[in-house]
Amino acid sequence: MITKTVEQKINYVIDFDSTFTKVEGLDELAAIALKGHKDHDKIVGEIKAITDKGMAGEIGFAESLKARVNLLPANREHVETLIEFLKGKISDSFARNEAFIRENAANIYIVSSGFKDFIVPVATGMGILAENVFANTFTYDTEGNITGYDVTNLLSQDKGKVKLLEALKFDGEVYAIGDGYTDYEMREAGLATKFFAFTENVERQKVTDKADEVVASFDEFLYINGLTRSQSYPKSKIKVLLLENVHPKAVEAFKIEGFQVELLKGALDEEELIEKIKGVSILGLRSKTNLTKRVLQHPNASRLMTVGAFCIGTNQIDLAECEKRGIAVFNAPYSNTRSVVEMAIGEMIILTRDILTKSNKMHEGVWDKSAKNSYEIRGKKLGLVGYGSIGTQLSVIAEAMGMQVYFYDAVDKLALGNAKKCKTLEELLGISDFISMHVDGRKTNTNIIGEKEFEMMKDNVIFINLSRGHVVDIKALVNALKSGKVWGAAVDVFPYEPKTNDEEFINELRGLPRVILTPHVGGSTEEAQANIGEFVPSKLLQFMNNGSTYGSVNFPELQLPALENAHRLLHIHQNVPGILAKINNIFAKYNVNIQGQYLKTTTEIGYVITDISKEYADEIIQELKGIDNTIKFRMLY
Repeated sequence: MITKTVEQKINYVIDFDSTFTKVEGLDELAAIALKGHKDHDKIVGEIKAITDKGMAGEIGFAESLKARVNLLPANREHVETLIEFLKGKISDSFARNEAFIRENAANIYIVSSGFKDFIVPVATGMGILAENVFANTFTYDTEGNITGYDVTNLLSQDKGKVKLLEALKFDGEVYAIGDGYTDYEMREAGLATKFFAFTENVERQKVTDKADEVVASFDEFLYINGLTRSQSYPKSKIKVLLLENVHPKAVEAFKIEGFQVELLKGALDEEELIEKIKGVSILGLRSKTNLTKRVLQHPNASRLMTVGAFCIGTNQIDLAECEKRGIAVFNAPYSNTRSVVEMAIGEMIILTRDILTKSNKMHEGVWDKSAKNSYEIRGKKLGLVGYGSIGTQLSVIAEAMGMQVYFYDAVDKLALGNAKKCKTLEELLGISDFISMHVDGRKTNTNIIGEKEFEMMKDNVIFINLSRGHVVDIKALVNALKSGKVWGAAVDVFPYEPKTNDEEFINELRGLPRVILTPHVGGSTEEAQANIGEFVPSKLLQFMNNGSTYGSVNFPELQLPALENAHRLLHIHQNVPGILAKINNIFAKYNVNIQGQYLKTTTEIGYVITDISKEYADEIIQELKGIDNTIKFRMLY
């Protein structure tokens, strides 16, 4: 743990509602008490509106409190229910730092305009002393119904927190942490040394504008003040940029962990990405945004630590430059495989039965009931160009439907089922009734299907491309369709694709008969996007939280054990001799106890992870960072 020696006593004054807990206690009590009531939504809404006005300083607190309690038909049983509810609503960053709270309990105070009745049981469960909780108290009748509150309590009055601090006369500095205007008033009155606007749960501009510091988490407060904390670096200060409207599950995964998250619906061009990547540590993108060498070399990208491709392909990312800069890249190699395979099967059937033509005629009022140009796919020959995760699964399903499967891959692959490997692309093209493209997006695959390749195909072949747009010469495909060489085609990917849904799609294939055009949605099913939205963030979070790189497409792969009772030091460096010896010499110099050490290299870089005991000299970190050929250094705990 990082600690700061504090010469002068500091008193930590913390608000309860929407700070220590995620919610406003009185609002939630109203929701509990009015459950099933015909005017539930109306009354709860009124109470919440009054709460917001009071917290923003738009009305006096005394007026706000009186109005809310008058609307509240609650009793002791409702309060007990609320207590159990609030125990599950401790703000994440406070829950993470329970150790700090318990270690410093003597100097931590809850000062709230809420009510002790429900605050004390929740706060003491986190280690706060009951005598350090200052709040209002309800009054009850003989049947346990809430009749009001103690109006003599300073905290029931306007500027109640100011009056309370004046009465308490704290010895030493006072750091006030809260989300409301009443918390700022302690600073305004000169009774708090600093006011920290807490925005983890709610952000009020009128409050943040007045703050000495705006903190998005308790971790950030502890970090700023150099205090013992659960995170080596607060996640609320780490920026995540997610592009191309990735699945909401991805956004949720990062927000739950406390990261700053920005989601953009569209893709970004090079200049736009250079601008938006400033200060970003985690970047998520799909297939339309190109992370180029120029972007990576720009000073704005200096904080980038890891990249997630929310798709199968990674050709849009300069993997070599990322590796050189110590940036780990992850993708989703299998998450949308089934979706692409099902789409390919469906399109083969649609084209073989000539359903597009029949459907278009029906829309024109033409009833053409006949079997002309309508065939089964059973018994036909399917040629797969590329036999990776999608090609192999398509092979199995197509064979189960009675097709004969042939494949060609530049890499030697084991055939599944009865599929037959072709020695050359030309061999495959000459025997297939259907040709389906499933190659990756590397530059060497540009236009691997062109005029010459279409000429090699059987007459009336059906052609499908669900891989990458640049692997097929579109003009050659158009000519093959117009000449009748290709009976029908399904194309999901294009050399140029609109960056957003607002941009017009322009392509020579538009308007041609028996051509299915789709906007790069082969993997865009709810199931696939949800899978990707979970899988890719899990890899990125493992890297950020643990240092694990298992599944990275450009980094030394290490699957690391959980970090327990130690600090983890991660050193990324150019792969030159002697680095590990230099690292360990530093540890030996300072008598550091190594609990575990892991090393993996690629041709270009080395990745050393060392778990050490928590007690060590601060100079060690600077010396590790200063080793020649160091690319990046991180510390985790």
